Amino acid sequence: MTQVSDPESPAAGRVATVGGADQVLESDEVAGFLADCLAAEDLDGRSVCVIVPDATRSCPLPMLLSAVHGALVGRVSRLTVLIALGTHAAMTEAQLARHLGHPAGDLAARYPGMTVLNHEWSDPDTFVSLGTIPAERIAELSEGRLHESVDVRLNRAVVEHDVALVLGPVFPHEVVGFSGGNKYFFPGVAGQEIIDLSHWLGALISSAEIIGTRGTTPVRALIDEAAALVPAQRLAVCVVAQSGTGALHSVAFGDPQAAWAAAADVSAQVHVRYLDAPVRRVVSVIPEKYDDMWTAAKGFYKVEPIVADGGEVVILAPHITTISAMHPEIEEIGYHCRDYFVQQWERFAHLHWGVLAHSTHLRGTGTYDAATGVERPRVRVTLATGIPEDVVRKADLDHLDPAEVDLGAAADDPETLLVPEAGEVLFRLR
Repeated sequence: MTQVSDPESPAAGRVATVGGADQVLESDEVAGFLADCLAAEDLDGRSVCVIVPDATRSCPLPMLLSAVHGALVGRVSRLTVLIALGTHAAMTEAQLARHLGHPAGDLAARYPGMTVLNHEWSDPDTFVSLGTIPAERIAELSEGRLHESVDVRLNRAVVEHDVALVLGPVFPHEVVGFSGGNKYFFPGVAGQEIIDLSHWLGALISSAEIIGTRGTTPVRALIDEAAALVPAQRLAVCVVAQSGTGALHSVAFGDPQAAWAAAADVSAQVHVRYLDAPVRRVVSVIPEKYDDMWTAAKGFYKVEPIVADGGEVVILAPHITTISAMHPEIEEIGYHCRDYFVQQWERFAHLHWGVLAHSTHLRGTGTYDAATGVERPRVRVTLATGIPEDVVRKADLDHLDPAEVDLGAAADDPETLLVPEAGEVLFRLR
């Protein structure tokens, strides 16, 4: 275990780390590390809320949560796990059992003395306002891109505990640069206002520009500013998982900003693949954990940077039958590049900005000429899914029957990149 202190970082907090980009940790090593870290914290008799990801983020969560539970149960006054859904669908009891690794209907069999809650993002009664970030400060944080105040609302379960412990993975991310850390609060268990503001800020910068960017991006700065308003003591366990296996390369514990920064350094080494030249076509094979296009769009974000102008990304996901059950507006507005919205803002400003951001993320970069009404996306996006063809084309994307996708031919084609288990590893040009 190493102790790291970076006095020049915004957090200026201490962080303990184990592992590294060239390592794969054993579960006993991880459990022992977390036990030691939590034993050193002043947590006796205090209530702890553990914020964890939903099933769209991969990591060995049962092992990690068991380690945290073992270190805290019987020691803290109350232990609650809150699922950071953002605006994803709530997890069912059966899904939670698989996700957390306990028998269905019997949480206490593995986690006695612990409560589990879904983040109920659509219920205003589950939130509490922490205050307002004024327009002038938003302008500073966004580097002039936005100038309006935002009400910082957070799930009251976090506020009603003494300690908030983030527990989750770090990957390259299309909105903030790298996920994890304080992002589990905002947007993980946050109100719609800051979700919309942060996502639209990322869209204005563009996914292709911000994804995989190290350091404190404008969106990360906004998230950290909001997190500073959380009254609970904030701690974080930030892990870097081996994509495709769930094994861990590294674990960082400490202040959320410092722990996130340490994990992001490792993620930048293991979750980014570099190509020497762009490819004409990518076939992204989407795993089952992404069950709609809202989440499966990661199969596009993570490969967009290496596609040649005029090239194509095929999203292969026969199991996906809907664009987004939680956000049906996307079917009405379709998928468009950023400038399509910016240059027609009066038509779209009333919609949730997070929905607009998602639209730009799956459409990618491009141009829009307001005088002619012509939109020119840089890359063609084709859905080979279970979504009906008329729905796909209405959303301004191309359609392909999944049965027509020949993975063997794609693998043999020198102009095609076949990406199995797409959605976590970022591809960039050198």
